[in-house]
Amino acid sequence: MAIFRVNSDHDFEAGFAAFVAGGAAVLMVIGGAFMFSNRDRIVALAARHKLPASYPLREFVAAGGLMSYDTSLAEAYRQVGVYTGKILKGAKPGDLPIQQQAKVGFWINLKTARALGLTFPITLLGRADEVIE
Repeated sequence: MAIFRVNSDHDFEAGFAAFVAGGAAVLMVIGGAFMFSNRDRIVALAARHKLPASYPLREFVAAGGLMSYDTSLAEAYRQVGVYTGKILKGAKPGDLPIQQQAKVGFWINLKTARALGLTFPITLLGRADEVIE
């Protein structure tokens, strides 16, 4: 397993090149605002280097990434809205329970899979929350 850190916009090209030169065959991208804001670049570099990749959010898959298994960003924002509404109605933030998303989703981009020469078993496609073609 190899790990490469990306700390600035200038690290992506060299990071991917070093990652591939080191023999990497697959990529797993972790979450964070910096990675999310650079999702188009990350997806494009993974495609250019022909790396099958798993991403932290559906939005990466919508941008052309291969697949994601994670919580829903939309659901997280919905929960923030519910909490904000309670606070605006007078609830004390310290009195509100801590919540964690229990729902996860699985998204697959078949167009990207085909470009990489990959196929998914029909049973796996059937379990996906969304298959993007």
